[in-house]
Amino acid sequence: MDGSASSPSLDDSSPVNSSPPQSPTPPPPPPPPPRHPMRTRAKNNIIKPNPKYASVATSQVSPPTEPSSVKEALRHAVWRAALKTEHGALLANRTRDLVPRLPHYNVVGCRWIFRIKWRPDGGIERFKARLVAKGFHQRAGVDFHETFSPVLKPVTVRTVFTLALSSNWPIYQFDVNNAFLQGPLQEEVYMTQPPGFRDPAHPDHVCRLRRAIYGLRQAPRAWYDALSAFLISCGFVKTCSDASLFVYSRNGVQAYFLMYVDDLLLTGNDASFLRSFQDKLSAEFSLKQLGNVHYFLGIEVLPTASGFLLSQHKYINDLLTRFQMHEARPTPTPLTSTARLTISTGTAPADATLYRQVVGALQYLVTTRPDVAFAVNKLSQYMHAPSTEHWQHVKRLLRYIAGTRAVGLQIRRQSTPLTLRVFSDSDWAGDLDDRTSTSGFLIYLGDTLVSWKSKKQRTVARSSTEAEYRALALTASETVWLQNLLTELHYTLPQAPTIFCDNLRAIHFSSNPVFHSRMKHLALDYHFVRQLVTSKALHLRHVPTASQLADVLTKALPSTRFCLLRSKIGLADASSILRGRIRENSR
Repeated sequence: MDGSASSPSLDDSSPVNSSPPQSPTPPPPPPPPPRHPMRTRAKNNIIKPNPKYASVATSQVSPPTEPSSVKEALRHAVWRAALKTEHGALLANRTRDLVPRLPHYNVVGCRWIFRIKWRPDGGIERFKARLVAKGFHQRAGVDFHETFSPVLKPVTVRTVFTLALSSNWPIYQFDVNNAFLQGPLQEEVYMTQPPGFRDPAHPDHVCRLRRAIYGLRQAPRAWYDALSAFLISCGFVKTCSDASLFVYSRNGVQAYFLMYVDDLLLTGNDASFLRSFQDKLSAEFSLKQLGNVHYFLGIEVLPTASGFLLSQHKYINDLLTRFQMHEARPTPTPLTSTARLTISTGTAPADATLYRQVVGALQYLVTTRPDVAFAVNKLSQYMHAPSTEHWQHVKRLLRYIAGTRAVGLQIRRQSTPLTLRVFSDSDWAGDLDDRTSTSGFLIYLGDTLVSWKSKKQRTVARSSTEAEYRALALTASETVWLQNLLTELHYTLPQAPTIFCDNLRAIHFSSNPVFHSRMKHLALDYHFVRQLVTSKALHLRHVPTASQLADVLTKALPSTRFCLLRSKIGLADASSILRGRIRENSR
């Protein structure tokens, strides 16, 4: 048979049927409904799915995984591209020179790490490959010296956000590409050639590093020194309150620059200065300009009508999924008010590794959730030997978080001058193991909660007045630091901060010149607080116990009291705040 005639041709030379088009054949009429009396599923509108296709309908595409070796990564195009991009960045930054290996060299190893970078909505942002040196091969005094690198305090971020919002300043966000590769090394460091990229002409050579790479012990310090030197050359001044905060103030131009390793923030009152500085920064370092701040250090910055809402919704979802609690039944409070936890509570030991993983992950959640601060602080005291009962309380805390995953911290815009309002409280002898007390404080800048803490006191208080006074000393210390921070930010408070305390004896003791003999062991705390009060740097005011907001940080409360305080301290549900904006965007 002729092969050319075995199948019809679809090219233009094929003959076209010139007959007139015919009208389409009408569909056949539907069959008449059955007239038999039997009641079938079809008569009751019940449709049973075909079991042959049930698995197809319910199957889901498995999420991509992170390879554990170069050999595994080379099997996938996305990871091959990530390897090529990272290795190209290493060459572009001139991070190394190939040199012959000498016997006296201390050569450190290296390996590739693969990570998937996720967006806040759960989508994939990019596939990231990173070459990491094995810093544990380094020797102190030989190939590294200084390793400490400061990081940004969360209180500083919330304070700058509050000031910028109240002044209607934009807040821009940047991400530095390969930040550690842009920090020059002062020491001689030798490293093996990267796996998969060995030079065939010199396979036995080693890399003499010219710039720091990830994994080296001095890499964070080298990058911090490089960026801070550039900022100082541009006229910025490093603050004493926070070494990761830089302030520019010249000729009426004011700007704040915040750095957390390779995540950067910039805000100020002069648009032309901000643009010119961004150009200088981009020319000096390779970075991505991300526009207005929206996702910083795992925290979603959601714009609202009154300012911002700081939410860790994605972090909570990932946390619950990781520990298989994403479908847990919610609870109204983090801890039960009747729980009397001690070191000896429970008999059967729990999985200590799992316990530490969960509680350790919960500690970062306190960055935006003061309502769980006391519970996390309390459960952290049993990490060395947790029992099954301790683990049940951790699971209860996860259930509470599952029900409040949309709750976040409000950063409010305020047109009136900002003042510091402080609430200080303590729970006397609340720890059943050693009868120590718990201190707690809340500090507001205007209407925004910027600082809080729940902390166990180190010594036993002999009275509730002593416990309250120790809490006052802790609160006053943080308040003074925050005053100094505002001074370095060139913001002047209209009046001295006011600390609200519900213990009258502690207030009288701070203003009474008579130093009671039964409180003589509090000499340092006494003189510190009293000096601030007598110099009018602080004001102490009494507040009824029912209005003491810091009570939520010192003890486990009943659900009614807890929910009332949670609604007052500055937390809000993201779904309720954003519902109107989402409705407008959908129109």
